[in-house]
Amino acid sequence: MKILCVSDQIDPLVYSNSVKERFSDVELVFCAGDLPMEYIDFIVSSLNLPTFFVFGNHNLNEFHLFHKSFGATNMNSNDLLGLDSVSCGASYAGFKALRIPTAVAGRPLLVVGASGSIKYNKGLAQYTDGAMKLKLLKLLPKLLYNKLRYGRYLDIFLTHSPPRHLQDREDPCHRGFTCYRWFLERFKPKYMVHGHIHLYDLQESRITQYHQTEIINVFSHYILDIPWSTT
Repeated sequence: MKILCVSDQIDPLVYSNSVKERFSDVELVFCAGDLPMEYIDFIVSSLNLPTFFVFGNHNLNEFHLFHKSFGATNMNSNDLLGLDSVSCGASYAGFKALRIPTAVAGRPLLVVGASGSIKYNKGLAQYTDGAMKLKLLKLLPKLLYNKLRYGRYLDIFLTHSPPRHLQDREDPCHRGFTCYRWFLERFKPKYMVHGHIHLYDLQESRITQYHQTEIINVFSHYILDIPWSTT
């Protein structure tokens, strides 16, 4: 299964009249934040594929459509409005545990999404490490169900920010979440897909192995190719 992952900038290879031909073998799209909704709308309308997104710490004009506590920086899972999509046709994955149907009967792709960045000012979609851990803990019942039903907690952790000291930076805005390291160690997803950290040198390594998880910075765009034997 090939998944087109995008984040943080409008990539001319994606925002193109030839996008359908270029990514003809893609089956899903993941958007890891800091993207205008118009860009996500273009991807959905051009590829006509199931598309899932989380918010970053920028491009938050539609944030209030998915969180009733608009303006609050530390919302809990009960603040989600329950919307699945807006006019762009993409499904919101933030602070949800999703079971995405696949071509293999009875074998969904198990995805957990988390929006936002570490709190560094009074902007939207920013969380303390403790607040983010609490939001992840509230997904525990669904994760336990996945383990009992499918033999694994999840396959992919879709976030905007990276874990602390794993592909993050030292400035206040770009520090990762320490609780993400705990999440990876405890629930063992095969992949973690994130954005937030711009790769100005595209030859820079995107991938870090952490315990059983392959952490991938999908800045701009990246094709995640999942062999079925791993899910």
